[in-house]
Order: sequence, then C-alpha cells, then structure tokens
Amino acid sequence: MSAYDRDLDKNPANYQPLTPITFLERAARVFPDHPAIIHGRIRRSYRDFYARSRRLASALARAGVGKDDTVAVICANTPAMLECHYGVPMCGAVLNTLNTRLDAPIIAFSLDHGEAKVFIVDREFSKLAKEALSLATVKPLVIDYDDPEYDGPGERIGSVEYEEFIADGHPTYDWERPADEWDAIALNYTSGTTGKPKGVVRDNGGHMVALAWSMTNLYGMRPGEVFWAASDVGWVVGHSYIVYAPLIAGVTSILYEGKPVGTPDPGAYWRVIAEHGVNALFTAPTAFRAIKKEDPKADHLKRYQLPSFRTLFLAGERADPDTVVWAETILGVPVIDHWWQTETGWCIVGNPVGLGALTVKPGSPTVPMPGYDVRIVDEAGHDLPANTMGSIVVKLPLPPGAFPTLWQQDERFRESYLAQFPGFYSTSDAGFVDDDGYLYIMGRTDDIINVAGHRLSTGGMEEVLSSHPDVAECAVIGMADQLKGEVPCGFVVLKAGVNKRPDEVEKELVALVREKIGPVAAFKLAIAVSRLPKTRSGKILRGTMKKIADGGEWSMPATIDDPAVLAEIAEALKGRTG
Repeated sequence: MSAYDRDLDKNPANYQPLTPITFLERAARVFPDHPAIIHGRIRRSYRDFYARSRRLASALARAGVGKDDTVAVICANTPAMLECHYGVPMCGAVLNTLNTRLDAPIIAFSLDHGEAKVFIVDREFSKLAKEALSLATVKPLVIDYDDPEYDGPGERIGSVEYEEFIADGHPTYDWERPADEWDAIALNYTSGTTGKPKGVVRDNGGHMVALAWSMTNLYGMRPGEVFWAASDVGWVVGHSYIVYAPLIAGVTSILYEGKPVGTPDPGAYWRVIAEHGVNALFTAPTAFRAIKKEDPKADHLKRYQLPSFRTLFLAGERADPDTVVWAETILGVPVIDHWWQTETGWCIVGNPVGLGALTVKPGSPTVPMPGYDVRIVDEAGHDLPANTMGSIVVKLPLPPGAFPTLWQQDERFRESYLAQFPGFYSTSDAGFVDDDGYLYIMGRTDDIINVAGHRLSTGGMEEVLSSHPDVAECAVIGMADQLKGEVPCGFVVLKAGVNKRPDEVEKELVALVREKIGPVAAFKLAIAVSRLPKTRSGKILRGTMKKIADGGEWSMPATIDDPAVLAEIAEALKGRTG
C-alpha cells in the first residue's frame, strides 16, 4: 500500500463528504510538489493547483455564486478548465462544461437550460461564445480567459479577465457550503443530434467512487505516475479521465491540444509519450486509424524511445480487430479496448489491467465491470442465448458513477433510457456475448440493417473491410432499397502509399465480404473516399451519411469536425447508387 493510500483518515469524527475536493486536498497534502497537470510549458504542482482552485472558489463566492447556481465554461484543454472543475463545486455550484465543437444555438440552449450565473470564456472561442450569448436569454457574468499557450485570433467579451478575477480570491478559502455526495457536481450536454440537448448530470460521491476504483483497478495507475487521455475536456472522456480520475488518484494528467497526425506529423503521440514519460494513453480508435493511414509502417515511432509506456486504452468508437493488432504490433504493449457512454461516466465493459488483465480478444471490450449486469435481449426484452445478436441493456440499478438523471428533465430521462425495456437501462447499442462471457459491440441499434428479412450488423461488415491490407478505416451504412428494404454500402479510406486504382480495391472488398459473410449480406457497393465525416471526439457520423445516401433531409451535426466532408460523401455517391 502506498503512502497516499495510507493517508486515508479512518476516524469517523473527521468524516468529510466524498467529493473531488476532499481527494484533491489529500493529494496536495501528500504530494505537494508532484505535478498535477502538464500543459505545454506549464507544469502545475498539486499544491499550486489546489491553491488556485480555492482562489477561484473564493472569488466566485464573492461574486454571489452559491448552492444550485451553475457556472458555464467553454475552454480548450487548459489549466483554467481543470481549476473550474474543482473550484466551482467548492462553493456548492454546478459546473456546465461546454464542448468547443458545439454550435452557438446549442450553447445558448445549455446556458439558458442551466440558468448560468457565470460564463468563463477562453479567448480562442470568443466569437462562438459571443454569438451564443446573443441568442441566450440569461445574462451571466462573463469572465475572459487568456491561454498563454494560444496566440491566435480572439477578443475579450467579458467584464473581467480570469487571472484578475481569481486574484481577489483567497488561496486558503474554506467553503461554507460545499457540494455533498448526492449533489450534482457537473453537467455534460449532448450535441442534440436526436432532439434538444440532454444535460447529463454527474453526482459527487458515486462519480468519485467509480473513478477512484477504475484508475487503479481498470487502468492500473498508481500515485506519482503519468496518465494521458487524448480527448477534449468538454467530452465525457476528458471530464472523467483528464480532470477528475488522475488528480483524485495522485496521478499527473496530460493536457494536450492537437490531432494525432499533422501536429506536426504522425509521430505527435509518440513525442508526447516520450517527452513526459506517459505510462498509459487513452484515446479513440479513430486516432490510431488516422496514424495507420498516414504512417502504415510506423516509421515515425522509430524516432522515439518509450520506456515508461505500458498500456494503450481505446474507447469511443468500435475498435476493429485490424487496428488493435496493428497497434499491438508496433508498440509492443497491450491494447485494451473498453466500452462506455456519456451517460455512464466510466467503463461498462472492459479489461481490468490493475487486477490482472484477462485474455484480449480483438473485437471485444472484454467483460462487464463491477456493478454492471449486462444482458442481450430481443425486442420484447427476453434474454437471448450466447452468440445471438440483440439489444444491449443493463439491469437496474446502475452502479456508482452512472448518471442519476438529466438536468431538470426527469421524465425525459425515464422515456429515453428506461421505458423501452422496463427494469433495464437501454444502451441503444447492439451486440452479442460469446460462450466465455465476452461482449461484442456491433454498432448502434440503428446500425443493424434488415436486408430482405435478415438482420445484419454493419459492424461485422466493417470488420471484414478493415481486414483488407489496403484499408485504413471504413464505415458501412444501410441504404434504402425498394426490393430488399435495405442494402449495405461501404465507404473506405485507403492507406497512404497504396498503388492500386481505387476501383480495383473496391471490387476486392465486395468479393471479400461475399466470402466472409456470404451472399446474404447483399454487399455490392464499396466506395473509396479520402476521409470520413467525424465528430471531434472521433465518432463517424454514420446516421448523417445514411440520410445523404437515402436522399432524405439532413442537418449539419453540431459536433462535426469538418463540415466539408459531407459534401465529399454526397459527391462520391453520385452515379454509384441507383
């Protein structure tokens, strides 16, 4: 047991609510000089980070922020963003983290829905924030933040600058009414692609229990080590595993701005791991597909030594077996897929590296984590036998860490997640469990297509396409067909350096699916494209691609990384569909 673990106070008289604040205070006491966060040239110790978070809490309290108020923040992966996550709940308020890729109407909706009293704005996103404020009904106190690592365009739109604001706060501020275990600590608003955005609520105690357990037992991290979640803080991965989990575990958290390729090259991830001695990386499979596409032989990896690196974790998008095997081969470390959702806040199904890793089966995120009773059911909610595809549900109650409700939308919470399968939480994902109890996620339930009465998984077809040696990444959608109901269409991105003509590869892919899955798949159309439309978090926008292919109405998703890609998809479909 480490000194950090032994520091737990067992005296009931000294009991404090289980919140990130109490964890951070303990880390600052045990590891005062250890770096809590690393952001570019900035290395902030636990002592300094704790003091600055208390200054922010003190300044907010002086500004009239208290229990049940909300503080909204739109910011890049910066120290200020993390300080908000700890400073805001110190004065009993709730933090509303806004992803920088949301559009102005959604940000305006979340400001109004949360009744934001304060809005902290990174100068980099001042234009977006200014537009959102013009659409919002609430008129919060606006605080500008100037990121010292950012030298691009932007303007001050608030009445005070962040550093000036917290300068009036006290570094030893003692909160009068901090949030307790059952209080909401933060909100994560979804993008609203299926309707109005949903404010997923994070509670204090349950969230901290889950994150503290997972950091040690799932991710195998120990106090004093270095963890890097390559995500945006505004997404759930960043919220849970950049902000809270590392710091409550006494671990250093890496803050990174940039993509896996072109910043400046496909070796960007290896540079960060080598420079900061990263022990574990958590990222999306799409990041490694992008690296594989640009550098299929991993030549850039040869420029770096990674002696501290021991595990790669993937989540956020289905990890196809080809990508998992490629990453294992070039890195020589275990590649651990795991599956969870914004709503759950942490892993539903994974491989507990800290307890002793189970055998990796490429294509499966392994087995349910403690507290998750995962079932595969048919449309009537009846259990299905092993190796039979159906809807993935979780028997209630959900474990600590999962959301208790939606912000001010209890009825929508019940309708969206609990009504379809009474007694269960509906994940809206489809898959099956094998004879060993390993779960396989084959896609969203909407991605299960019906071809002439046969229910087929687009994820299974993607697995076949990605096994082709010339394919870097792919996406399969079901297109409307008058005869068969739906037929599959595969979009593929080829690896850099492929010398074959795209139409040659397309023919090989059609033959490959016919060989591996059979004529029942009716797979006759593969289209080579230069890139796939994605959100910034790496999810492929299959639903929007399907609407384009079907010729239906569609709207630009608020979280899309590059809107121009959808026009490229529409152009690629011309003359290829009947």
